[in-house]
Amino acid sequence: MDVFSAAVMLFLIIDPLGNLPVFASILRHLDPKKRRKVLIRELLFALVIMLSFLYTGEAILNFLDLRTESVSIAGGIILFLIAIKMIFPSPGGVAGMAAGEEPFIVPMAIPLIAGPSILAALILLAHTDNSRMTDWTIALVSAWGMSAFILMFYKLFTRILGEKGLIAVERLMGMVLVMISVQMLLDGISKYITHSGLS
Repeated sequence: MDVFSAAVMLFLIIDPLGNLPVFASILRHLDPKKRRKVLIRELLFALVIMLSFLYTGEAILNFLDLRTESVSIAGGIILFLIAIKMIFPSPGGVAGMAAGEEPFIVPMAIPLIAGPSILAALILLAHTDNSRMTDWTIALVSAWGMSAFILMFYKLFTRILGEKGLIAVERLMGMVLVMISVQMLLDGISKYITHSGLS
């Protein structure tokens, strides 16, 4: 996987367009002067958390003695389930906050931006090829930067796309993520068959 493919995959998992309505509902109850400050703070928290997982993920997997193939197959399954949820979203909100309450790390930084899915994907990238950590860092920062831009201008994107437009874009992103997850799954199975001498 090259840097661009990794960045696209991470961007799709972060899913900023899908998070727009939730962010809008959380920030709507805050003082307008504090909204941008809170949003920037939460985005930076999320970046630090994701970078931490990217650089410690390899040590975690080595400790658990997991093979690359098993990580690739598991990652493909996880991404597939995420994509299905994007295409067929479940009803109900995810914020769980009282009106006027200022978010601090939860729920904006975690789990809306740096959720379990993106953290698992970062561990997978680090384990796939830990000699390319610079590439993975560039991919992560690029995906975070694109997501941050969309979320910083959440009002503009919500106004332009509308509710139905946001749903359509999120489901389209889900379809792309399905294809990426299936490729990861097939790569893992192929490597397992080759290394096990079953071919």
